[in-house]
Order: sequence, then C-alpha cells, then structure tokens
Amino acid sequence: MTRPFRRRVLYIPGYDPIPPRRYRELYKREGVEQARISGYQLEFGARKDRTGFGWGVQGDFAGERTECEIEVLVWADIVQGSMGHSIAATYSQMVRTAWAYIGSGALFRLMRLRRGPVLAALYPVVVLILQLLSSLLIGGLIGWFIGYSTGLGWWLGVPVALALSYLGLKLWQRADGKIFVHYLMHDYAFTAQNKGAYPPALEQRIKEFSDRIATCLSDDWDEILIVGHSSGAYLGVSVLADLVRSGRVPGSGPRLSYLSLGHVIPMASFLPDANCLRADLRYLCARDELDWIDVSAPGDACSFGLCDPVSVSGVEPDDRRHPLIVSAAFRQTLSAEKQKALRGHWFKLHFQYLCAFDLPRDYDYFAITAGPVALGRRFAERRHSPGRIARAVNGWTTT
Repeated sequence: MTRPFRRRVLYIPGYDPIPPRRYRELYKREGVEQARISGYQLEFGARKDRTGFGWGVQGDFAGERTECEIEVLVWADIVQGSMGHSIAATYSQMVRTAWAYIGSGALFRLMRLRRGPVLAALYPVVVLILQLLSSLLIGGLIGWFIGYSTGLGWWLGVPVALALSYLGLKLWQRADGKIFVHYLMHDYAFTAQNKGAYPPALEQRIKEFSDRIATCLSDDWDEILIVGHSSGAYLGVSVLADLVRSGRVPGSGPRLSYLSLGHVIPMASFLPDANCLRADLRYLCARDELDWIDVSAPGDACSFGLCDPVSVSGVEPDDRRHPLIVSAAFRQTLSAEKQKALRGHWFKLHFQYLCAFDLPRDYDYFAITAGPVALGRRFAERRHSPGRIARAVNGWTTT
C-alpha cells in the first residue's frame, strides 16, 4: 500500500485570549462541511505527538490518503496579560495608541493602502469616546436633576453624576462581548505599545515557537506547514526568519511552507520601531528554504487585503522570492446566501479563511492543511492575484 502523504501543521492564532480548543472545534465543524461540498473525506482523532494542544486528521482525496497532525502555538496567555481590565486602563491605552499611529504618520500612510482596516482601527477609538460622552451626559443630567429636585444643590449632584457616569461606562464594558470595542482597543494597543518593537515576553515566545518548529523538522514528515492568521501572520514571519537565520532548516528534510491568512502586517511594520519585523520581512522573502503563500480578501475589512506585506513595508530586496499574493475572492467563492449571512459580521468574515467555502476555487483551507499536495506545488502555476497592492508607502524602513 502506498505510504500516505504526511503533514505537520503548526497554527499561530491572532490576538485572541480564547483557549486553543476553539480552533479545534472550528476546524472539525468547518472541515466536515468543506469535505461534503468538495467531495473528499476527513476523519478526526488524536495526535501521536501529544506536545502542546492539537488534533489529528486523516484524509482521503480521490483515493490519495493523508495523515496530518495540527498543533496550536499558544500565546493567549500573553494576550490575556496585555488586556487592561479597568476602564481607566483602556482609555489610557486609547490615548497612547492613537498618538503612536498619528504622531508617527503611520495612520495616514495606512489609509493609502486600504481604508477598511484603518476604519476598523478607528472604530474602538470613536466608540469609546462616544461611550464616555454619553455616560457623562446622562449621568450629569440625572445628577443635576437630583441636586435640583432635593434642593441640596450641586454638591450632591456632582458626586451622583460621576458615580452614574462610571456605572454607565461599566455597563458599556459588560456589553463588549457583542460590540468588541475594548477587545479591539487592546489589540491595537498591544501592537503599538513599543512603537512596533516586540515586547520581551513576545520575543521569548517567538524563540520558543522557532524551537518547536525546528523539532518538528527533524521528524518524518513530507511537509511542515506553518499557518499564521491575522496578527499571527507577522509573528509567523519573525518565527520563520529566526528559524531559517539560525540554519535549522535541513536541506533533506520535510518541505517547509508558510501560509499567511488575513494579515495585518502593516499595522505593525509601519510603526517607527518595528525594525525587527521589517528586517525579518526583508530576509524571509528572499529565502529558498520555504514556500510562502499569502491569502487575503479585499472584502475582509479587518485585514489588508491583497497588500503585499513586503512591498508595502518598503523593504523589498532585489532577490525577492516570496510571498505569492492570492485572493480568497469572497465574492466568487461564497454564495450570495452566505455573503448575506456574513454581511456586517466583521469578525466572522475575518475568520472565513479558516472555514468552509460553498463555491471553492484553488484556496481550500482543509485541502491545504490535510490534502496530499504540498503548499508550494499546489500554487506553483499561480501568479499574483489581480488587484495586488505593491507600492511602497511606509515612511519607516529601517531594519
């Protein structure tokens, strides 16, 4: 019997405090649906390697068998630690983050790429200000009425107004599970906290991720596939640059592949002190130790759709090889009914790359992660998708 194609997938999430089991549940649910649509078979089970958190997948693609083990590279603990729990902390983050992007000129340059993700970044700032003003207004009116109606004057009305305003802000905070204002503010603040430089805890985690991939490269796999989604896309760049730079990619081992999905790389690389990330982009894009495919969609307002992360960051070398820019083409790969169901749901659309497409083309997350064809070979004949944005607009290009 022919040996099945064997793949190890290491998935780097975006800025997400949720436990990694969420990704297992999403993969299984959507994988079953994609297999039904596309006519292949997937079976889910445990992994042989129990290091970290993950799951196993066995596939049958028109008679070609596959074995896949998927592992989530977790940094949710760092995310949780960065999320200020007090209202004052969130508003302090808002001021510092707004200044980081406006003061450096990054915000205005980002708007020359895609307005969608910039508007998404401005959304928490605007809503937080409106929440503050509405809470102060309502609290002030009630405080004034109480002070006036009791005849005790402003000295009673002021503390009542302040207490009610604070209560209003707390109520807004409790509703954040539906409007994601505080969550998004923490996300952008985390990226901007050191003007784009990685904080020490994240630098250490990047090193640990590189070590983990190096260990996997020494095992008997046909492909080691790294997947970075959203903020995880720029972490993947630094993780892999670290790995390749240290000479830990064996020439005769499994093929190393990188799939970046829905990236927000310019949100970091356009900041003045993101020297490490820019250096990693410049280095990795010229290496032949890996294949790098970048998939995004203009319809995803939370990512820089079809923006070439190397070119727009202003660090493209003459010997550039990667990445290939591929559109997920939501308008062509999702039915009208599914597009309607996703309309207005920014986060669901941002996670669509990890989900089933009811009109799939060459981008099929489950065929890529569990199918019998390595990433580079799958896209070997592809050109950059039309609409690719490759003009260098970054004002900070030091590495």
